[in-house]
Amino acid sequence: MHEQGQSRAADNSCTDMSSSPGAASTVSRRALAEFIGTALLVAAVIGSGIAAARLSPRDTGLQLLENAAATAAALTAIILAVGPVSGAHLNPVVTLADWRLGGISGADGLAYAAAQIGGGVAGAVAANVMFALPPVEISSTARWGAHLWFSEVVATFGLLLVIFGGVRSGRAALVPIGVGAYIGGAYWFTSSTSFANPAVTIARTLSNTFAGIAPSSAGPFLAAQVAGTLLAIAAVRVLYPTIAEVAGTVVLPHTEPGGRAR
Repeated sequence: MHEQGQSRAADNSCTDMSSSPGAASTVSRRALAEFIGTALLVAAVIGSGIAAARLSPRDTGLQLLENAAATAAALTAIILAVGPVSGAHLNPVVTLADWRLGGISGADGLAYAAAQIGGGVAGAVAANVMFALPPVEISSTARWGAHLWFSEVVATFGLLLVIFGGVRSGRAALVPIGVGAYIGGAYWFTSSTSFANPAVTIARTLSNTFAGIAPSSAGPFLAAQVAGTLLAIAAVRVLYPTIAEVAGTVVLPHTEPGGRAR
């Protein structure tokens, strides 16, 4: 009886861990990693766009090449930096997909999404300030049309397939490279230049520069990204029926304090 009581106490301890102060601290730590990582990503997207426009003012193709290369390289590095803490989602649609596929709780997902959006805003402000622009300058760049919205569906679908397919294959260490390569390529093979991230889309409305998007154009982009996410979730479930077994390691395996893997 004494042993059974100890067993029940241990089980109750595990069950209550998610509501303990330690668990709350862990969520805050992971959310902070998402905030910092998304801020750096947006700073890279907007900052490299500003630099490209200034360095190559008469060559739009070269501007896009410079912007894409810098974003892809920075994204890969940022995932490697914060991935061990939070998994480096850096994107609300990645978090949404991970929640639907069983890798993260709804409460933690909301904390991630809030941190990602807040980090995106901070990154946009940082990029503007680094180039001696007003901290917030609403973009006037209209990006409107069914072809752009369809591009966002494709870009988001492909990004999630790369992430979850890479994790399911057991090659998680290569996922950051795959994600960076995909985004760098999608800048070119989609007419929308592959935003594929609601936090980045919202942040880009705050910079009236090469990478900006007018607030009036952002809504359909966000809707298209959600549509691409829902299609990707369905495809991943069909292609990888056991994805729930590894969904908790998206985008990179990460650990709780004390070294316990999630």
